[in-house]
Amino acid sequence: MSSLRNALPRKAHKERSQPQSRKKFGLLEKHKDYVERARAFHRKEETLQKLKEKAAFRNPDEFYFKMINSKTVHGVHRQEGEANKYSKEELMLMKTQDIGYILQKLQAEKKKIEKLNAVLHSVDNQSSTQHVYFAEDRTEAREIRAQKPEHRENPTFEDLPKDIKRRTIGSYRELEARRNRVKELEKIYTDMAMQKELQKKGRKRKLREDEIVGPTSGPVFKWRQERKR
Repeated sequence: MSSLRNALPRKAHKERSQPQSRKKFGLLEKHKDYVERARAFHRKEETLQKLKEKAAFRNPDEFYFKMINSKTVHGVHRQEGEANKYSKEELMLMKTQDIGYILQKLQAEKKKIEKLNAVLHSVDNQSSTQHVYFAEDRTEAREIRAQKPEHRENPTFEDLPKDIKRRTIGSYRELEARRNRVKELEKIYTDMAMQKELQKKGRKRKLREDEIVGPTSGPVFKWRQERKR
């Protein structure tokens, strides 16, 4: 009998909305809203209780080695700077790995752009394909020309089905997005390569604006000539 009772449709009891006279107080809180708010309140209450217990049972003589490399600023623990954590050679190696990763992504994006360019084509351009007929003499050529069907115009982009037009537009958008990504990656690669070169040995200086020959948006550096053995 219980299975039959569960199979029959039941009436959905809906909670009432905010009365018209109380619209100025906003939406009427439902039971599920109250449950969520109550759980959040009790969760915060339990967290505060645990923190109070930890503060009450704190040992003033406890010590951790991490206390040496950290300090408290306005009640918040801050780690000391780790500027000297890596040597100069390790930093150069990390910079090289980062440049290699950027270069790999750049090459992958260029390959995807080439593949999209090979697949996509403008439907507005007229097709260059022609049918070539071979005849033994002029008489056979006239017969073939008479039997040749009339030339039909190539279909335009508007004549294509909607799904094909939608996919074509999406492909062109993807192509434009990938081109913009390639420009961003090239800029990042150039900046990282410049930073890597600046970390190398050798005396260098930044050129002034009147010393720069060609127009450029970034800074230009000049290295001092050194005699190589």
